[in-house]
Amino acid sequence: MKKIILGCLGITLLLSSCVSQKKYADLEAQQKETQDLLNSATVKLNDCLEEKATTTSRMKTLEDQNAFLKANNQELINNMGNLTTLTTKGAENLEKSLESLKEKDLTIRKLNDAITRRDSVNLSLVQSLKGVLGNLDDEDIEISVEKGVVFVSISDKLLFSSGSYNVTSRAKEVLGKVAQVVNNKPDFEFMVEGHTDDVPYNSGVLKDNWDLSVKRATAVVRILQNDYNVDPKRMTAAGRAEFVPVSATEKSKNRRTRIVVLPKIDQFYSMIEEGMKDPAIND
Repeated sequence: MKKIILGCLGITLLLSSCVSQKKYADLEAQQKETQDLLNSATVKLNDCLEEKATTTSRMKTLEDQNAFLKANNQELINNMGNLTTLTTKGAENLEKSLESLKEKDLTIRKLNDAITRRDSVNLSLVQSLKGVLGNLDDEDIEISVEKGVVFVSISDKLLFSSGSYNVTSRAKEVLGKVAQVVNNKPDFEFMVEGHTDDVPYNSGVLKDNWDLSVKRATAVVRILQNDYNVDPKRMTAAGRAEFVPVSATEKSKNRRTRIVVLPKIDQFYSMIEEGMKDPAIND
């Protein structure tokens, strides 16, 4: 009987031992699975933390960029306002410039018209003078236009005897032809200039070449006035002595009397004067 009881106890202990080892194994398996899950969760948590940090950094960068873009946008808006103002002023300045150009163009065209009219009048005068004086030798008389002014240069040998201011009879014929032209051109004034060479003159009552050149100019003016009825108010007598030579080598060319024809065109001269004062021309 005792043996039977002991046997039963042994079997019970053996069964108890078997049950505990099985539970332990199950628990151990569960623990390993839990540990695996924990490790996996830890890895995911770390990944999430890193992603959060990256996302936070990117968000900070985007916020900075957004703030920069807002400031830049405001600056662009301000610049656009300034540009609009500048554009408006630029348009106004351009309009003023175009208007100024129009005024300049109008003034220049007026001046050109006046110059054209003056040149036409001068051409007519030159043709008239050449028409009446055409039979004279070119070396004795020369007609030219310089800077819009007509010049009639008559050699000293044609007008005067050497060292004299008495007009020759042949010269009076020439002056009569000149008077014929100027009397038919009442809109002209003219100046008679006496010129000498640089040889000192000290003969008779005359002191020097100044005296001689003036005397020759006044002699011509008197002939035109007294013999050919040229209005004295239209004439000026001037002496230039030897100080405006035309040749450095041929003294004979410097001994001359020059008639400078001055067109009395009020419209032209007033237009020139106004044009020179016009700010549209001087800008």
